[in-house]
Amino acid sequence: MKVNAKNKLSQQRRYQQLGIVLAGAALSMGTVAAEESSPRPSAEEQATLPSVTVTATRREASLRSVPIAISVLNGDLLEQANRNSIDSIVAELPSVNFRQQGGNKDSTIFVRGIGTISTSPGVEPTVSTVVDGVVYARPGQATLDLLDIDRIEVLRGPQGTLFGKNASSGVFNILSRKPSKETTGFIDASYFEGNEKRLRAGISGTLAPNLLSASFTALDSSYEGNVDNLSTQKKVNGYDRKGARAKFLLTPNNDLDISVIADYLRSTSSPTYVVLQSTNAPLLQAISPVRPGLDNRQVVYDLPNAITDFNKGLSAQVDWRNQGYTWTSITAARQWDNEQRTTTSAIGNSADVTRINAAFPATRDIGTLHYSQFSQELRLASSKDAAFEYVAGAYYLHGKDEETYQRIVTTSPSAINYGYAPYSVKTDSYSLFGEGNYKFSPDWKLLAGLRWTRDEVAYEHARISTQTVAFPGVQPATANAGSTTESAFSGRIGLQFDISKSISSYATLSRGYKGPAYNVFFNMLSRDTLALKPELSDSFEVGIKALLLDRKLSFNVAAFQTNYSNYQANFYDTVAGAVVTRLINAGEVSTRGVELEVEARPIPRLNLSASLAYIDARIDQFNCPAAAAASCNLNGQTLPFSPKWKSFARASYTIPLNNGLQVDVASDFSWQSKVQYDLFQSTTTIQGSVGLWNASVALSAPDNGWRLALIAKNLGDKSYATNLVNGTNTVTRAVPRDDQRYFGVNLRKDF
Repeated sequence: MKVNAKNKLSQQRRYQQLGIVLAGAALSMGTVAAEESSPRPSAEEQATLPSVTVTATRREASLRSVPIAISVLNGDLLEQANRNSIDSIVAELPSVNFRQQGGNKDSTIFVRGIGTISTSPGVEPTVSTVVDGVVYARPGQATLDLLDIDRIEVLRGPQGTLFGKNASSGVFNILSRKPSKETTGFIDASYFEGNEKRLRAGISGTLAPNLLSASFTALDSSYEGNVDNLSTQKKVNGYDRKGARAKFLLTPNNDLDISVIADYLRSTSSPTYVVLQSTNAPLLQAISPVRPGLDNRQVVYDLPNAITDFNKGLSAQVDWRNQGYTWTSITAARQWDNEQRTTTSAIGNSADVTRINAAFPATRDIGTLHYSQFSQELRLASSKDAAFEYVAGAYYLHGKDEETYQRIVTTSPSAINYGYAPYSVKTDSYSLFGEGNYKFSPDWKLLAGLRWTRDEVAYEHARISTQTVAFPGVQPATANAGSTTESAFSGRIGLQFDISKSISSYATLSRGYKGPAYNVFFNMLSRDTLALKPELSDSFEVGIKALLLDRKLSFNVAAFQTNYSNYQANFYDTVAGAVVTRLINAGEVSTRGVELEVEARPIPRLNLSASLAYIDARIDQFNCPAAAAASCNLNGQTLPFSPKWKSFARASYTIPLNNGLQVDVASDFSWQSKVQYDLFQSTTTIQGSVGLWNASVALSAPDNGWRLALIAKNLGDKSYATNLVNGTNTVTRAVPRDDQRYFGVNLRKDF
């Protein structure tokens, strides 16, 4: 439904008033604090930065001592900023971008401009997602909701030694909170404009003294959406998620820890793309009264897109310490079920055949996915603080993906055809790995690591059709199968030099590896039956990490150059009269750049942080297939989803009051330069530069364990796209949650 000018002006005034209230609250609370005598700062409030511990080397170490470019995100800060999924946290990571088109199975994480865009179950992601030591082999498993997160470590660049599996451009290492010894609990509730609600609750503590502790966290969140479906008179582009996570920690003695984690998450969503622009007059008439444009948030689907996900898993980690050595075993089983009901038509799906427009056949795509995986990792870590330290181990992963896909095409009330395809992919991956560092002087370390990986991939595919020839969107019946096996080495070598006790530097050469692939999908053709070669990456990186001015200032800087061969990418092709993307070994690409992270605490209670990345990700040599439906003159062009410049800055200040309360004022700003969303460089799929400003004011009583916050998102009211898709005379855009300014409140009680 359209918003008239008067209502829009009224809405703008209301937002301005809320903004004034937000700023006024911060100023008035600061004045109150200034007038009252402030209590003496505690040790935690002194003007020093806290120590940051990471597990990027498969053992705990300080961030400064690890010769890898790593960004660390605090789980508490993410929750307070209402960033609860990977697609929302990438704003805080200048080297990372995210693509989602349709459902979670279509999602892709890009690190330093590199990521694989494909819905095929026969291809690995380029960025590995690891949750509590367990590799999630399909990217959609980890993009739903982040629950009970302690921190997220983002390892940038090839990580083919210790993580190996699908880590040729980076790793998302996600760690949940450990159970506490004392009984604690919390209730956290949020409400935002647009009827977005989020409720979390948890309890943690000891079940058996000196033996067993546990934690349990539950989640219920929902959002109506920010797109109006004029046909159904309902909101779309929203979600509804419910989940729970239990973690048990058994410590029978001081040398043995056994951790068991069980988690479950159910999600329903209605991701929707809207028409941004079109030169097709009949289409414009068919979607009327929708008016394409950057501020368009309306569609006329007679059936909304509907996607359901079920994610669950069970894992057990055993850590046994003996004479300074630590033996670790991680055993895990996971299952992911996904159902997608989507459309490729701008006018509907269609439920009512009497509304069919012959010029625009209505399509209804129904896909189901059942994926299960089992993994086992064994590793040995040597004692710390020795001249030679190492980690060595073995890894195995078995995955099985079973999918069905049905496309129903309605061209008139009496002409309804469909195609149906069941297909499956089985993968087995075996690895042996080891990495060590030798301290041959007080200031110098030699780093070296190697991993051997063997991948076995097999697929089966069939398709039936109501027609013996191709019709719009569906190819004729077929059946085929295939298998392939590849083995490869990946690894790292480098030097680390401690310039002083507070400054370290490093230089490394790394090789990343991503396994072979099959392009298995609904309209798979004979040209897709050949296996894609493994994707290899060679990277050179130098970096400096420093903690200065009596721990008041830290900065990390890294410069890198990475070259990829046999790059697995999509190119345009025509299948059954429809333009699709097809996965191939596209050739050679490269990415180079500089990354900077700075954090400062110049005075007590004031925290400042900023990060900036310049990344030039380009196509060096594109191999154009003979059957290509589009021009492949792409050498020298930029890779998609990779802005050259991206930055993030945050400032927060705590104001203690005389009555034991405190006020927390925070603000952050993210900015990126223009970005091309299309590999084939369409002029209509470029998102211009965009900057987003968020802010919050919170009143809390730390001693009583409660916190009340007012949160404002996108204060500049900037409309933008997280993806642009070029169709036939039409461009559609993905509408992000913060496409408009909105406000919300958060209340948390700890007990």
